[in-house]
Amino acid sequence: MKILITGASGYIGGQLMMSLYKKYEISCLTRTKKDYLESMYPEANFCYGDASNTEDVEKACEGVDIIFYFIHAMGSSGDFEQEDKINALNFSHAAQACGVKRIIYLGGLVEADSKMSKHMKSRAEVGRLLKSDGVQVLEFRASVVLGAGSLSFEMIRALVEHLPMMVCPSWVRKYCQAIYIGDLIKYLVRAIELGVEGSHIFEIGGKDVTTYGELMKSYAKLRSLKRYMIPVPILTPHLSSLWLGLVTPLYSRVGRKIIDSVKHDSVVSDPVSKELFPFDCIGVDEALNLIQKNEDEGYVHTRWNDAMAAAGIKKVDWKGVHFGNRLVDSRTLEVNCSAEKAFYPIQTIGGDKGWYCGNWLWSMRGFLDLLMGGPGVRRGRRDPNTLHQGDVLDFWRVDLYKANEVLLLEAEMKLPGRAWLKFEVTPVDENNCKIRQTAIYDPLGFLGVVYWYAVVPLHAYVFGGMIKEIKKRALQHAREN
Repeated sequence: MKILITGASGYIGGQLMMSLYKKYEISCLTRTKKDYLESMYPEANFCYGDASNTEDVEKACEGVDIIFYFIHAMGSSGDFEQEDKINALNFSHAAQACGVKRIIYLGGLVEADSKMSKHMKSRAEVGRLLKSDGVQVLEFRASVVLGAGSLSFEMIRALVEHLPMMVCPSWVRKYCQAIYIGDLIKYLVRAIELGVEGSHIFEIGGKDVTTYGELMKSYAKLRSLKRYMIPVPILTPHLSSLWLGLVTPLYSRVGRKIIDSVKHDSVVSDPVSKELFPFDCIGVDEALNLIQKNEDEGYVHTRWNDAMAAAGIKKVDWKGVHFGNRLVDSRTLEVNCSAEKAFYPIQTIGGDKGWYCGNWLWSMRGFLDLLMGGPGVRRGRRDPNTLHQGDVLDFWRVDLYKANEVLLLEAEMKLPGRAWLKFEVTPVDENNCKIRQTAIYDPLGFLGVVYWYAVVPLHAYVFGGMIKEIKKRALQHAREN
């Protein structure tokens, strides 16, 4: 049986990939090439394309028996409802044309009424459109997904970790039926060979029904954190989204759509049959303990914002665009240690460790980026010690990575141009090497040039301090190891 997983670089798709690999013939469709995925799953077939492109979708569906559909344009800066509609119809048409037997789709759980948010209406509409050409669709509707790396859990975690006192708008008092990621994957795996005819909608959730506020309190208790929650009657979706963007890894536009959705309860009203799904889901406390245990043992491999689509980031086609003269800030230092030791502080930069110099300036730049609709600086990094091509690194993305040699980061923040930050380590002899740090910028028009020269005074401090700190940390790492 051949299975196509869409969105394998995202959170749910990545978790499912780990469960199904080598049990079935797996094919994956992602927007961009992910070297780390190909290295993790060498026997899987990877195809790259856009769900809005009919040829890309038809090629991905050829010879496929079952499709897992995890595509969502929620992070889009444009009309995400229209994008969702186009993507769903493309897959519906291609699945019918290619003889696909079943589409398994994960949507959102909320009571269907005229007051549904645009986000939830789009989720339900996608489920309907996937059925439009007659292919069987098994649609799961889930509430909050509890798992390290999931969007909803990371929102809750970051709020509790960063805010000793929380001003809680009315949505914090809404009810949800959170489901542990391991239980969600059980449902999805079971659906592959489930013996049912026709299309079905399954509402799924964990053992406990709680408010979002109670979820936060449960996490605070697990972490032994004392938190004060002050209820307020209102907080507009726009203000809430900016508030979330400042203290959580959520982007403001994604945050606004999430807040629009959690204004409604998301509780299972029609439980699934035990005959079809013969297992019980765990409760909130047990789920949080498992998440903590898995993180302590290093089991977190995927996160929601690893996928570019989650941030509404599309690879810009710069063909035909005329840039001004390339502007470069390059600095070099020699360090008395091996290339491996010198590269260590480079491969661990960003995230919780910061950027080694002027972190308050990086945070300010991230805040401005957030206001302009960019990802901001709260994304962090997938793993504190290792990197792969395609990884998120705050408001950068790893464009090239060669261990102990080079790290090239491409900017995903809003800029009047395009930019990269490059680190290179070159051995001089057995005990010495050279570190080169280069900021590269292609300005777009007059505004692009003005932007560069406006921040030049900060470069001496930020970039100069950064490479000096890299050298300092490299020598410290060499002494300790």
